[in-house]
Amino acid sequence: MATISPFAALRYDESVAGSLDDLIAPPYDVISDDDVYTLWHSSPYNIVHLTRPESPESAAEALQEWREKGVLHQEEPGLWWLVQDFVGPDGVRRSREGIVGSVEATPYSEGKVLPHELTHSGPKAERLAILRATRTQLEPIFLLYDADVPIEPPAGEPDIDVSEMGARNRLWRIDSNGIDLDVPFLIADGHHRYETAVAYREENPSATHTMAVCVSSRSPGLEIYPTHRVVQEVGDNPWGFMTSTWDMSSLSMYRTGNYYRLESDDELDTREILRYEPEGVEYTADAEHAVSQVD
Repeated sequence: MATISPFAALRYDESVAGSLDDLIAPPYDVISDDDVYTLWHSSPYNIVHLTRPESPESAAEALQEWREKGVLHQEEPGLWWLVQDFVGPDGVRRSREGIVGSVEATPYSEGKVLPHELTHSGPKAERLAILRATRTQLEPIFLLYDADVPIEPPAGEPDIDVSEMGARNRLWRIDSNGIDLDVPFLIADGHHRYETAVAYREENPSATHTMAVCVSSRSPGLEIYPTHRVVQEVGDNPWGFMTSTWDMSSLSMYRTGNYYRLESDDELDTREILRYEPEGVEYTADAEHAVSQVD
């Protein structure tokens, strides 16, 4: 059984830190170096000073200073209801709802949290160094669960309402002792952060949980868009593929000016990609950018 547990959030005090608009940022791994520079200079208290710091030690020093100055204050334990309003790459406006809480950081072998991607040692070492220094989970991971939403959405005005990268984020605090689910979680995003939390727990047995946004796979606003790989080389391919026009519903390869639909019997296509032995992999959410890079 998987459980969504309450946690004691660290929350910005806008009367001290300034507007949330200048304090938030996308996840650490989707920010370009230019964006990091811009966010760094938007506020001395922007979260990138912790998530993309000059060093783990500077992140720890900044976090301690912010807490001492009252830039951040600690909430009583609870859960949070999150609604994200956004327009996807397909031009459709959606609202995605989820529960923000803490989940137990357990090895995949226990079956409570399931992966669908392989990870790289470099990002995990970097995240672990920051976690060791700050002793704080700075960003949530994104988990899916295959069950109906277990709570009623709260009423009234949100406690937090802020927009970033075209998405409006609203949060309501929920006083709760936790939510038990009869199904496991699937990591939609955050494999490196989750495995870092598991590794940190091995070093610090009391650090049992990590922060997560938990979304029901049955929610109408849930939509997962592909992340495209741009690779320098692929290995010899003994598995056939056929020419096709590319569409978002199939696993495809673009090379030498042509699209090829890959034959896959694996519902998690990222494992299928490994059969092609990709080397020099870079990632992008923009299909046109991926094609232009290949060209």
